[in-house]
Amino acid sequence: MGVDYYNILKVNRNASEDDLRKSYKRLAMIWHPDKNPTAKRTEAEAKFKQISEAYDVLSDPQKRQIYDLYGEEGLKSGQCPPPSPSTSRHYFQRQHPNPSFRFKPRNAEDIYEELFGSESGGGGGNERGNYSRGHFRNNTNNSSSSSYFGNGGDMKKPNAIENLLPCSLEELYKGATKKMKICRNIFEGTGRVRTLEEILTIEIKPGWKKGTKITFPEKGNQEPGIIPADIVFVVDEKPHATYVRDGNDLVIKQEITLLEALTGKTFDLTTLDGRNIVLPLTDIVKPGVEVVVPNEGMPISKEPGKKGNLRVKIDVRYPSRLTSEQKFELRRVLGGVS
Repeated sequence: MGVDYYNILKVNRNASEDDLRKSYKRLAMIWHPDKNPTAKRTEAEAKFKQISEAYDVLSDPQKRQIYDLYGEEGLKSGQCPPPSPSTSRHYFQRQHPNPSFRFKPRNAEDIYEELFGSESGGGGGNERGNYSRGHFRNNTNNSSSSSYFGNGGDMKKPNAIENLLPCSLEELYKGATKKMKICRNIFEGTGRVRTLEEILTIEIKPGWKKGTKITFPEKGNQEPGIIPADIVFVVDEKPHATYVRDGNDLVIKQEITLLEALTGKTFDLTTLDGRNIVLPLTDIVKPGVEVVVPNEGMPISKEPGKKGNLRVKIDVRYPSRLTSEQKFELRRVLGGVS
């Protein structure tokens, strides 16, 4: 049968004229090229042409009859396809319902204007919009969507809607996938509005920082004469119990006793991806010293394979008091040390 027009229009084979009109309007609202970003324009043009051709065929009784009998090939060629080899050789020669019929597809924008023009307001039903001779112009000015509701005027776009996207430090270190559910109003051309729930998938890249923005173009509410706003998620970093991020570095604070500062200490640290790092201190440690472990900080998103540093800030805890005997021993042991 070739192209399945019923499947393209998302209707069953018994669909009424009203069913066809409603389905066409719903799909045209989604796939009209003026309502899609530049990156999806080629796909939208192809989808819009398919939807328009399907409606053109199924809404025309003569075209639909021929299509139902002989499929796309019979419709467009004007010829009755031969019977399949599996059928008996004793058959009656099939006749085309209308031998003089020649398939002439209607212009996609003509169909669009016919169904939406009377509902657009402002007397703009005669505007041709941006669709001409089967090609949509990729406008660079703000009127690229002026033909969407057929009013011929510039469509305004609201400011982006920003939402915080809380991420743990582990997610920003290793990367993660987050799925965000949004609810938005969809205008259906007939004047009705329905609420659509949609899941947006966000791939968190290792090394992303607080303030990184992820934009989903035109995922806001639809309203007549207005281009839906962009939905923007802004990365926010949750506080971590152990580490603090400083640019591409990770900072951790460790406290040691005076005895450990003088005689040595070994740290056993767990990284954000679950590895263990053993860090021995063999030299005498002064208060406030910072030990740097290269390439154990946060991943650098723009330089794959590279990381910042891990900085261990050490504080020395002094005893709150000493007995006379302890002071004597310290003078004896350290008296000659400069």
